[in-house]
Amino acid sequence: MSRRDMMLAAGVAAAWGFNFLVIEWGMAGIPPLLFVAIRFAVVAVFVVIVPRPVASWRTVVGVGLFMSLGQFGLLYTALALGLQPGLAALLLQAQAVFTVVIAAGVLRERPTAGQSVGVAIGVAGLAVVAAGRGGNAPALAVVLALAAALSWAVGNVVSRRAGVVAGPGPLGALSLTVWSALVVPVPALALAFAVDGPAAIGAGLAAFGWSAVLSTVYTAGLCTLAGYAIFNGLLARNPSAAVVPWVLLAPVVAMIAAVLLLGQIPAPAEILGGLLLVGGVLVTTMAPRARRRPAVAEAEAHTPV
Repeated sequence: MSRRDMMLAAGVAAAWGFNFLVIEWGMAGIPPLLFVAIRFAVVAVFVVIVPRPVASWRTVVGVGLFMSLGQFGLLYTALALGLQPGLAALLLQAQAVFTVVIAAGVLRERPTAGQSVGVAIGVAGLAVVAAGRGGNAPALAVVLALAAALSWAVGNVVSRRAGVVAGPGPLGALSLTVWSALVVPVPALALAFAVDGPAAIGAGLAAFGWSAVLSTVYTAGLCTLAGYAIFNGLLARNPSAAVVPWVLLAPVVAMIAAVLLLGQIPAPAEILGGLLLVGGVLVTTMAPRARRRPAVAEAEAHTPV
């Protein structure tokens, strides 16, 4: 990678990492599922200018349900329950481990020795984080964050099973993300009414002030639209193995930002477990490709944050 491309990759990863703090900041007083519906309604508007991905509607709907609605509905709810943004960003990286495991069962992608080692390290890291969270994070919030990572992994496998990652062309994953966003707003809003009730939805809409607007612009505009456009340009110019590991900067940025801006200092076990998890993801991503079907690494390049 050129120096310019490395700076772009680091910038995108930093924006994605800081995104977790921006979500929590903008969501104050707003039901999480309502906030998800609004975010993806904004993203879905861009179907008028972004070409449809080369994928079946079944794939588009599957990615929308798992990679967008499932992942972010669970993630936003976990943040609303008190999960620290830095820890949320870290736990979400478990998607790489889950992707390898699910692909082995569904796609018959037998993991290589390196991927198996990476999965084992990642699982050990998750166990350390779960066992040593020291009461800093609500248990339910941690479970929901891991469920969000699992939903993301299922979305990865849905796109891989269809034989596409995002379709050809320079827009890449951006087109699949934008078009699959059409699936999200109505179910998310229906769930918000079911979980929080009409009164909470009305209060949330009334509380939708400038901080929520800026948060939505950041998440939908900078992280999703601009971030994907830049990241897929990097994938078009460089091998995925050189680009994808930069994503691991996101949880590092999120945790450092949470310490500096929010004073949220992670417990020692969270730091140790986080190092193990990130190390396991790095080993899994950089390991030789799984047999039979190509590269889980490209599926991991889908980083919808």
